[in-house]
Amino acid sequence: MRTVTALRYVTPLREGGSLPAIVEGDDSGLYVAKFRGAGQGPKALVAEVIAAALARAAGLRVPELVQLEVGPALGRNEPDDEIRDLLKASVGLNLGVDFLPGSVAFDPAVAPAPTGDEASSVVWVDAVVGNVDRTPRNVNLLVWHRRLWLIDHGAALVFHHAWEALDRSRPPSSPVKDHVLLPWATALGEAGARLAPAVAAAIPAAVAEVPEEWLASEPRFPSLAAHRAAYERELERRLAAAPSFVEEAERVRAALV
Repeated sequence: MRTVTALRYVTPLREGGSLPAIVEGDDSGLYVAKFRGAGQGPKALVAEVIAAALARAAGLRVPELVQLEVGPALGRNEPDDEIRDLLKASVGLNLGVDFLPGSVAFDPAVAPAPTGDEASSVVWVDAVVGNVDRTPRNVNLLVWHRRLWLIDHGAALVFHHAWEALDRSRPPSSPVKDHVLLPWATALGEAGARLAPAVAAAIPAAVAEVPEEWLASEPRFPSLAAHRAAYERELERRLAAAPSFVEEAERVRAALV
């Protein structure tokens, strides 16, 4: 990821529970800033980076991510106490997501509908990363230039919120039954067969892309390398379980259509 320094706090995006914001970078670009000082902390940023990288490996569209440096002066004159406190807690390295001007949230009732291949690919990737937050209530999909773009992956990788409770003797589960694109996902088995090799090959690089300081606060692991290795192992385990996710999704979809 490129590193960009945030120069100006433009406006908060209050529809997000973690209070993201649009900021201007030193490259004159606009970014949706995801702050490390928000409720889920750096783990949400880790999930954003890994899930986005695996989605790209599957050929899906995700806005560019950058490492966003936030200095102590950003938002110093912001009148909102909550925003000032958030920015103060987020000094350092945060995440920036390229802002897509004019984009609108995907509406299942409004064209264009995704193709069966695209919907199947999105559902399959979200099942592998355990994304619990792509539902009709909160689609986290944008339509930009009449194409789907995937955003907001901070709720993925649920397992890393409780490493000590992770039971590898039991098969992993998936939230696929609530996925907003499931009605269009007519080729899940084909998507899995096509995408699994590319996603498997991308896992090490996706994990390596996470900045070191976002992983430093986890006391469970003796080293940064061990921490990254744990992510790789769990993602590989979830990838191996993907056929069971597909089976569940097809069963739920059959009841919907």
